[in-house]
Amino acid sequence: MERKVGTVSRGIRCPIIREGDDLAAIVTDSVISAGESEGFQVGDHDIIAITESIVARAQGNYVPVEAIAKDVASKFGDDTVGVIFPILSRNRFSVCLRGIAKGAKKIVLMLSYPSDEVGNELVSIDQIDAAGINPYSDVLTLESYRHHFGATIHPFTGIDYVDYFGEIITEVGTEVEIIFSNNPRTILDYTKSVLACDIHSNARTKRILKASGAEKVFGLDDIVTESIDGSGYNEKYGLLGSNKSTEDSVKLFPRDCFDLVEDIQARVLKQTGKHIEVMVYGDGAFKDPMGKIWELADPTVAPAYTAGLDGTPNELKLKYLADNDFKDLSGEQLRHAISEEIKKKGDNLVGNMAAQGTTPRRLVDLIGSLCDLTSGSGDKGTPIVFVQGYFDNFANE
Repeated sequence: MERKVGTVSRGIRCPIIREGDDLAAIVTDSVISAGESEGFQVGDHDIIAITESIVARAQGNYVPVEAIAKDVASKFGDDTVGVIFPILSRNRFSVCLRGIAKGAKKIVLMLSYPSDEVGNELVSIDQIDAAGINPYSDVLTLESYRHHFGATIHPFTGIDYVDYFGEIITEVGTEVEIIFSNNPRTILDYTKSVLACDIHSNARTKRILKASGAEKVFGLDDIVTESIDGSGYNEKYGLLGSNKSTEDSVKLFPRDCFDLVEDIQARVLKQTGKHIEVMVYGDGAFKDPMGKIWELADPTVAPAYTAGLDGTPNELKLKYLADNDFKDLSGEQLRHAISEEIKKKGDNLVGNMAAQGTTPRRLVDLIGSLCDLTSGSGDKGTPIVFVQGYFDNFANE
C-alpha cells in the first residue's frame, strides 16, 4: 500500500531530570514506553533527539556567579574590562554579567545597535535613519543615545536593557560606562582588556582586537573552561550556550555528549533490533519574521550526534520535476515517473537543476530546528523528541 504519511515529530515526556540520573536509560525507556502507550513502533533510521538542557542537568553542569567572578578576576586583574557585544537577554546573559561585574572594578559595556547579533532590537532601523545616525561608523555615548532615543523598552520583555544591564553592574559595586558601537576596535579607546561576548562572530571579534593592539582578549568561550572550586565547566564553549538557573547561577552547555548519543543508540538496538540515530539539540536555527529575532543563541544547534546524521539533504524538487521533466504526464503515470527519478538519483545533486530550491543545510541543523519547535521552551514537558520518516521520500512505499 502507498504510504500516506511522511515525517512525524513527537514530543516524548519523561521524568524531571536531576544530577546523576542515568539519562541514557531514561531516554531509551521513555521512547519505548511512549510507543507502547501511543501505538507506534521504533524503526530503522528513526531519530531520538534530546534537549541540551536535560543533558547538562544530568551532568550537574552548573556554575555560580562567584566562580565566574573568580575566573574573570584571574584573567583581567584590576584592569578596566571592556564587555562588548552581549545579547539582550535576561535568560542568557544577566547572571553571566553579574559574575563578570563581580570580577572587575570597572566595566565599559559596549552594546551593538540597533540590535544585538540575534536580532533583539534596542531601537528600530527606522529610528536610526530618522536620527541621521550611521550604525556602521558612529559611536554613541549613553548621553547621546538617550538624547536621540530616550527610554527604549523591548516590546517582548518590557525591559530597558540599557538600564537593566547597567544596574546589574552597579548593584555589585562595580563602576560602569556604557557606549554603543558596531566596531570592535572602538573599545580600545577605553581599555586594552576586552571580554568579547558575541556568540557566532566571537572568533572574528577576538582576531580583530588582537590585531588592533588589545593586550588581553578573551571571549565567553574562555570563561569557566575548567572547574573552579568544584563548579561545572565546559572546556569547549565556556559560558557560551549557558542559561539562567537561579539568580546566582547558570546552567552551562553540556559537555562530552558523544558517548551519551552512542549509548542510547546501542541501547535501542539491543532492545528493539532497530538502528536509530540520536542527537542532542539546543536552539533551532530559524528567525522570527515579526520579532526579527534569530533563535540561535547557542553556539551550535547540535553539540553531539551519531554518524548517520552527518551531512546535508540530497533531494530532488518534486514541483520542478512535475513542471519540467514530466510536464506532459499526470495521475499514476506522473507519480510513477517521479518515483523512478527519485530512485535513480545520484549521491551528490549539487548543480543539478532538479535540486534547486532544496535546503543545503546540515541535517542536524534542520532536525534540531524541527525538534526545538516540537519541544518548545516552556512547560510542554517533552525534552525528548522522536522523529520518524525524516529520511523517507516520495518513492518509499
